[in-house]
Amino acid sequence: MSLNYDLHSHSTVSDGTLAPGELVKLAAESGVDVLALTDHDNVSGIAEARDAARTWNLKLVPGVEISVSWNGHTVHILGLNVDETNPALCQGLRQLCEYRSWRAEEIGRSLQREGIGGAYEGACELATGALVGRLHFARFLVQKGHAADLKEVFRKFLVKGRPGYVNGEWARLEDVLDWIQQAGGMAVIAHPARYNMTRSKLRRLIGEFRELGGRGLEVVSGSHSRDEYFTMARHARDFGLLASAGSDYHGPENPWIKLGQLPELPPGCEPVWEHF
Repeated sequence: MSLNYDLHSHSTVSDGTLAPGELVKLAAESGVDVLALTDHDNVSGIAEARDAARTWNLKLVPGVEISVSWNGHTVHILGLNVDETNPALCQGLRQLCEYRSWRAEEIGRSLQREGIGGAYEGACELATGALVGRLHFARFLVQKGHAADLKEVFRKFLVKGRPGYVNGEWARLEDVLDWIQQAGGMAVIAHPARYNMTRSKLRRLIGEFRELGGRGLEVVSGSHSRDEYFTMARHARDFGLLASAGSDYHGPENPWIKLGQLPELPPGCEPVWEHF
């Protein structure tokens, strides 16, 4: 009997809505055998998740989702099976968290100039962890009636050219892969179909990632359509990359994304978990 893997999830440590222990409990109840906790630029929830995994007889993969700036795009790289105490990784993540704090304040100031007061304070109240991200601002704006749902918030306020968008630079791709490798982990490009790239540009990214020592591509994602599963599987095979699968679960507020209900990898994929 094959195991049920979900290698991309978020807790209240970043922009999820369940505490790490609650997330693990729900994963176990949903039939997940192996769960990766991959909070944005932060590994402080792993200890709690690991303790809960022992209680619920679930295998926890310690992970992180790291923000990268690459050729004008923000790209997310998963580090799977990392040593969350590694000094190089921890130092890199500290720098990103400092940038996130500055960005959150700037988003608040930008929305204030558009006549939306209290956005920063409201986002901080919704962020139970140390990280305040765009999703916290989006939830605040929905609560205050500025948009009907999260998708509308991002479209109206938080993307390039809209009030609330803050331009800045995340980490470099080569640095992030170095942090992950020093921490003994495997680097995987998260939800590659979600980036607004042409096919040729995406393949440039994948090729550079592979040359720098990247190991995998998230083929099956809660952000991908069925057709995109097969497209990303072809890219993984073309570049000799392993295939990963993750829901990108953030909480029960997004009922269309569920833990434990990912389809199988397309034929011909070599699973990343066979190399942990």
